[in-house]
Amino acid sequence: MVLEINSVLIVDGVGARCAEILNSHKIKVTTKAKITKEELLKEIPNHEALVVRSASQVTKEVLDAGTKLKVVGRAGAGVDNIDVEAAGAKGIGVINAPGANALSACELTCGLTLALARHVVPASAALKEGRWERAQYTGTEVFGKTMGVIGLGRVGREVAFRMNAFGMKVVSYDPFIPADAYGKEYGVRMELNEIWPVADYITLHMPLNDDTRSFINADVLKQCKKGVKIINVGRGGLINERDLLDALISGQVSGAALDVFEQEPPTDPLTWEIIKHPSVLASPHLGASTKEAQIRVGEEIAEQLVNLVQPGSYSTPLAEVTRILRNA
Repeated sequence: MVLEINSVLIVDGVGARCAEILNSHKIKVTTKAKITKEELLKEIPNHEALVVRSASQVTKEVLDAGTKLKVVGRAGAGVDNIDVEAAGAKGIGVINAPGANALSACELTCGLTLALARHVVPASAALKEGRWERAQYTGTEVFGKTMGVIGLGRVGREVAFRMNAFGMKVVSYDPFIPADAYGKEYGVRMELNEIWPVADYITLHMPLNDDTRSFINADVLKQCKKGVKIINVGRGGLINERDLLDALISGQVSGAALDVFEQEPPTDPLTWEIIKHPSVLASPHLGASTKEAQIRVGEEIAEQLVNLVQPGSYSTPLAEVTRILRNA
């Protein structure tokens, strides 16, 4: 498949490397780090391709306005902010860069797990306020504890590998990996109803769709070991926030580390109650926010676009780096 792409609109602060690669292949680029919906609707008719991160919503309205549009690229994993069905109906390709930020998201997941275990954030805050409270912040080792990894995509696999190195017993679930393809680096394969009662920590690494929304809910939390800790550097909608708050209050969940939320930036008082809960570590969607990941996502999506225009320009096989969910 060869596409004619003469102009690309890059928004949401995708790294400068993306534009550099496209320009080097004689593809014109317009960069707008921040763009409103109204500005996007006005600008999109001028371009054959659009590159976004997570801030801009590529709705049917945007796709309809893109009368020249042939492909939308998400510089990152997932395509939650793109109306893939509407794109497919219009023959617009949708691609992403699923592996580029995997290490960054993995490392944040592992860091949050350790921070939860050792109460690093509240202990640091207390000390900064002049309080020396060693006994209050006695933690636990992760060695020997059970980590439930839900979803073994690029990030989940990396997390399983690293937490296994910490001496954790890793148990995992992924409906798309057959039993005979499981490697020991993935941990012990279990069904969900087997994981909930044994996991000391649960980390979520799955896409957000109709089947996974509110994946962690009151019914699931009741099945979990009392005092379970939950880490989510995946998608905010995977956890029912009302049910999580109730479980934090009751002590069924003893800690949560959340990098993503149902609404971003959050305005719902419920979400803010969760964020401010003393057993919660919260960060503003930092999973892919490293210098290295910013460079990689821009490079990967740019190389995919170039390969669509000039096949073979980059040696990495297109089948390995491109997920075209709807062919142009």
